[in-house]
Amino acid sequence: MEKLLSEFSPNESGRVVKILGGGRLRRRIFDMGITPDTEILMRKSAPLGDPIEVSLRGYELSLRKAEASLIKMRVEK
Repeated sequence: MEKLLSEFSPNESGRVVKILGGGRLRRRIFDMGITPDTEILMRKSAPLGDPIEVSLRGYELSLRKAEASLIKMRVEK
């Protein structure tokens, strides 16, 4: 099953399938270490839902919903 990282619930994990969009924001996402086939665990979200905190490659990262909505994920069970 595939869905956007912005749609994940806390403690849900998956692998990056594709980075949508282009330009500077796409480059920024790649620079943060979010590349295809990277495993990401959604840890928690702020009280109003933005930003979200994820774990990947051994570190924690905060992402805005706008950034997370560009990351297409394959949900792992």
